[in-house]
Amino acid sequence: MKIILNVALMLFCIFPLFAQEEKAAIEKKKYTTQSIGTETPPLLDGLLDDAIWNRVAWEGDFIQRQPNEGEAPSQQTQFKILYDARYIYVGVRCFDTEPEKIVQRLSRRDGFQGDWVDVSFDSYYDLQTAFSFNVTAAGVKGDEMHTTSGSDSSWNPIWYVKTNIDEKGWTAEMKIPLSQLRFATSNDQVWGLQIVRKLFREEERSTWQRIPLDAGGWINNYGKLDGLINVKPKRQIEIQPYTVAKVENYEKEEGNPFRQGNDVGITGGIDGKIGLSNALTLDFTINPDFGQVEADPAAIALDGFQIFFNEQRPFFVENKNIFDYGVSRSAAQNTFGNDNLFYSRRIGKNPSHYPSTSNNEYVDIPDNTTILGAAKISGKTKDGWSIGLLETVTAKEYALIDNEGLEREELVEPLTNYFVGRLKKDFNNRNSNIGGIITSTNRQLEGSLDFLHKSALTGGLDFEHRWNERAWYVSGVGVFSHVKGSAESITNTQRSIGHLYQRTDADHLEVDETATSLTGSGGNVKIGKVGNGDFMFESGVAWRTPGLELNDIGFQRQSDNIRHFTWAGYRWRTPFSIFRFAGVNYNHWVSYDFSGKYNYTGFNVNGFVTFKNNWNAGTGTNLTPFLISNTELRGGPRYRYVPQAGGWFWFESDGRKKLQFGMHVSGDRANDNARKYIYTSTWLSYRPINALSVSLSSNFNVGKNQLQYVTEASNDGDPKYIMATIDQKTLGLAIRINYTINPNLTLQYYGQPFIARGNYTDFKYITDPLAKKLSSKYHAFSSDQIATNEDQSYFDIDEDLDGSIDYGFNNPDFSYVQFRSNLVLRWEYIPGSELFLVWSQGTTGLEDPKDSLFKSLDNRILDNKMENIFLLKATYRLVL
Repeated sequence: MKIILNVALMLFCIFPLFAQEEKAAIEKKKYTTQSIGTETPPLLDGLLDDAIWNRVAWEGDFIQRQPNEGEAPSQQTQFKILYDARYIYVGVRCFDTEPEKIVQRLSRRDGFQGDWVDVSFDSYYDLQTAFSFNVTAAGVKGDEMHTTSGSDSSWNPIWYVKTNIDEKGWTAEMKIPLSQLRFATSNDQVWGLQIVRKLFREEERSTWQRIPLDAGGWINNYGKLDGLINVKPKRQIEIQPYTVAKVENYEKEEGNPFRQGNDVGITGGIDGKIGLSNALTLDFTINPDFGQVEADPAAIALDGFQIFFNEQRPFFVENKNIFDYGVSRSAAQNTFGNDNLFYSRRIGKNPSHYPSTSNNEYVDIPDNTTILGAAKISGKTKDGWSIGLLETVTAKEYALIDNEGLEREELVEPLTNYFVGRLKKDFNNRNSNIGGIITSTNRQLEGSLDFLHKSALTGGLDFEHRWNERAWYVSGVGVFSHVKGSAESITNTQRSIGHLYQRTDADHLEVDETATSLTGSGGNVKIGKVGNGDFMFESGVAWRTPGLELNDIGFQRQSDNIRHFTWAGYRWRTPFSIFRFAGVNYNHWVSYDFSGKYNYTGFNVNGFVTFKNNWNAGTGTNLTPFLISNTELRGGPRYRYVPQAGGWFWFESDGRKKLQFGMHVSGDRANDNARKYIYTSTWLSYRPINALSVSLSSNFNVGKNQLQYVTEASNDGDPKYIMATIDQKTLGLAIRINYTINPNLTLQYYGQPFIARGNYTDFKYITDPLAKKLSSKYHAFSSDQIATNEDQSYFDIDEDLDGSIDYGFNNPDFSYVQFRSNLVLRWEYIPGSELFLVWSQGTTGLEDPKDSLFKSLDNRILDNKMENIFLLKATYRLVL
C-alpha cells in the first residue's frame, strides 16, 4: 500500500518536469477565399465546371495522417472555397488513378461509410469548437459538432451537397447556409479550417493541415481560412411541427378494462430553433415525441445499483456537451465515470409511485412522465464564454384504478421543474478555462409522494489549464449537493444503497430519522500528458462525501469514497514489422472511505495492435489483490472479497471487407473458486451490395459465484445476511438489417432476444465478513435447517433445530426473457423534413428458471402473442 502511494506521489512530482521539453509549434497553413458578390452562384451538380469557380485557385498538397503520418498520400486532394451573403460553397476534387475502385457504400445520414471527404470550420475561431460537413462518394451526408469534450453527431444542420465520379476520381460540391454556423460579428473574419479525406480501400486518411498524431489537441491545430469580408451572421429560425398516429395491438386480458387488445391514438407537437444572437440559440420543444427512439439494451443488475443508459432522445442529445458535467472521469477509468450532475434520462422517466391494489383491481399507469415543454439556450461568444441554460417541466401523472367498474385516480408523479445552468470562460489564448454549473429540481408534492425529495440543488466549479502546445494539462472539478424533503424521504436517501448510513461498522455515519435535508460534496483533481511524444499519463484523486446525492437530475452510483488513480500509456504510431499501430496501457487504483478505512487496490495492464492487413486485436489482465465492499451486505458490515484476477482477448477483421467479424472473450476467477465467470461476444457483418448490410451479434455469459447476496433476514433481532451459490447464464442475440434505397430513403430492422437466468443453491449466512478465506466467511445451512414450501417459492429456516421456524425468505431464482424488434422506414422528403413508418414488436416476462435458455426463449417468444405498435410520424421543417 505504501509503495503505491509513494509511486503516485512520484508521478505528481516528477512528471511535470518533462513539461520543459518544448516542441516546435505546428506551422499553420492558410487558405484565402473570395466573395462572389451578387454573381450567379455555382450550380449544385457535383461537376465543379461553373466559371465562377475560377475566381479562386485550387489548394492541395494534402499530407498523410494514417497510416504513415507525414508522408505523401497515395492519392492527392484539392479544394476551393467561395462565399456570398447567404452561403459558403466548397468544391473538392478527390483524385484517384483507379476510379473504378472508389467505394460507394450507402447508409443513413452520419454513416461515414466508404470513401469520404470532411470539411470542418472552426467558425468561432476559439480553437475548441468546430462544425464538420462530411460527404461520401455515394452522396451520403454526415455532420458533427466537435468540441474538446467530444463529437456530437446528432447535430443535423440543413445544407446541400452533390457528388460525381469521373475519370480523374470523384468530386463533391457543397452549399452550406451561413445560418447553420456560429461566428462573431467582424468585417474581416478568420476561421479555423481542416479538410480530411478517407481513401477507404487503403484505410488511409490525409489532411490539408498536417496535425501530428502526438499533437496536443485537434481543433486548436487547424489551418486558417481568411478572405471572409463583411460576412454577417444569420439569425436562425426553424420551426418543426410533427404529428404521430399510433396503433397498439396486444393480447386481451380478460376482466381488465385497460387491456382490451387494441389502443389507438394521435398526437402532435412542435420543435423549434431560434437564433437569439450570432452566438446563442434557443431550442424548444412542446409535447415532444420520442416514439421512434431505439429501446435500451436489456440488462440485469444483481449488485443493487441502478443501470446507466445512454440518452437517445434528439432534443437532449443535441448540444449535450455543453451540459455534460462529469464528476470524476479519468483516462484510468474505474472512477465512477458515468456520475454526472446532469443525467437527462431523469426527465420524462417512468412514474415514481405504483399504487397498492387489491386482487380485484386493475391499474392503468403511464409508461413515462409527460414532458409538457422544454427549452434550452446554448452557444459560445467571441469572448470565450460558453453558455448553457435548460428548463423543463414534466406533468402530474395519475394512475387509473378500476375496481369492478368503479374507477379512481391516484397521483403517481408530481408536477416537476428541472433547471440546468452552465457557464465556462476560456482565457490565456484558449489554453485555460474556468466554469461552473447549477442544477435544481423542484417537485409539487401531493398525496402519498412524500417519499420523494421536495427539492434538490446541485452545483460545481471546474478548471483546466493546458501548456506546452496543449500536450500537458491539470484540471479539477468540485461539486456539492443539497436535497430537501420530508423526514421519510431523507431517511430513505440515507438508507439507500448509494449511501447506507445504517452500516453497522461505519462509526462516521448514523441515520438521522428526523433530518429534512442532506448535504454532500465531491470532485476530482488530475494532471496528465497526452501529446508531444509517444508516452502519455494521467494521475489524480476523486472523492465523494457520504452525503453527496445527485440522483434527482444527475447520476451517481455511490458515495463515501476517496480514490487515487494512475494511467500510463505508450503508443507506436509509425508502422513497423507486421504492425500498423500499437499501444500499451497500465492502470492502478487505491480507495478509502471517509472514515479512513482502506478498501481497494487494483491493477490493470492491456495492449492493442492494428496489423498492416487492418485486422485489430487486444489483450489485457486485471488483478484485484484487496477489495472490501461497503455495499455488498446492503447496510450490513464491510465485506471482504477474496483476491481475484481476470483477463480478456479480442480481435476484429478488416473493416474494409464485405464480410467482417470479431470476437471478445474475457473471464475472471477468485481464490478458492469463490467466483468464476466467462463472457463471450461475437459479431458478423456482411454487405453483399453497397446498399445492403446485415449484421449478427451474440453474447453468452456463464458463471458461478459461491457468495451471491440474497437478502437480509432477522432472527429475534439478530440480522442474518443470506448468501447463496448462483449459477448464472445470460444469452443475448441481435440482428440488424439496413437497406439504403438512396441517401434520403432507408429501411432498417433491429431484433434482439435476451434471457438472463439465475439458479440459487447452497444457502448460507455470513459469520465473519472480513475473513480472508472463503471457508471462514459463512455458515452453510444443513438440509435439516432449510426447507421449501410446496411450490418452492419460499424457504423456511429452523436455525436452532428446535422444530419452529426462525425466519425465511423468498426463492431468488429467476429467468428473465425479453424480445424487442423495430422495423423503420425513414424518408427525408425535403432537407430537414421526415416521414417515419415504424413497426415495433416485443414481449417481456418471467419463465421457469429450471428450463433451458432456449426453451425459455421459445416459451416467451413463440408461444405468446407479441405486443405490436404501429407508428406513422411526419415532421415538416420550416426555415424562416
